[in-house]
Formats: sequence, structure tokens, C-alpha cells
Amino acid sequence: MLYIWDIEKIIKNTLQVHNLDINYEFTNNLTTPMSYNVSTNTIKFNYIKVNGYKAKINFKIKETDENFVKIILYHEIGYYLDFKKNKHDLRTLMYGDEVEKEQLLSEIETNAWEYGRKLIPTQLIKSYDKVRELDKMLLQSI
Repeated sequence: MLYIWDIEKIIKNTLQVHNLDINYEFTNNLTTPMSYNVSTNTIKFNYIKVNGYKAKINFKIKETDENFVKIILYHEIGYYLDFKKNKHDLRTLMYGDEVEKEQLLSEIETNAWEYGRKLIPTQLIKSYDKVRELDKMLLQSI
């Protein structure tokens, strides 16, 4: 089981390795394991959701707890990098029609996975790609 301090340590160390200035915090209110908030430049995590997600996926990838957290963390770092490189018009999410919203969300999600993949350590790429594939399947089943 991963505890709050375990996840915080992994996030802190990973951000330091890449010299990234991103805030991070724990929250019970998050409905996903991790989330990047562009407005506050913060990665938030819910350790209960992280453990639940790990239980759903980790049996297929066989990674350590630390590596599992890194895999989902690099996806969130991918959002940070996407928003730094691409100035998405987020008003589309509020005022756009359903097709526009879906296209923008799909583009952001694809970019996040791709940018995260560029930074993840080589030995984790295969597992990262597998989590990406499994995550897509989990989202379709919701």
C-alpha cells in the first residue's frame, strides 16, 4: 500500500530530477488518482485512488509501487509540458459545442501521454505504454 508520504517523496524526487517547478499536494476530494491543474500549476493526488488504480492495472504490468507512481506521474507531467508548449483555448471547454470539446480534450490527452513518454526513464517505457493502453480501455468501460 502506498501512503501519502510515499507518493509525495516520489513526486518530489521526480520533479527535482527534471528540475520542474510544479507544486504538488494531497487531496481527499480528487476523483482520479492524479490530476494536473494548469491554473495553480499543481499536481494533486488522492492516495486512496492511486492505490485503487494500482490494484486495477498493476497486475498487468508488474511494476514496483514506486515505478507505478512514476508512470502515472509522468502522464501528469505531460499535461504540464503540453500547457507550456501549446496555448490551448480552454474557453472551448466552457463554450464550445460537444464536438469541439471532445476534440480539444482528446488532443490534450494525447499530448500529455506523448510528452510524458519523452521524459520517463527508458526502463519504464514499455510499462508506460501498457498503462496508456489499459487506461484507454478503463475509460471506455465507464
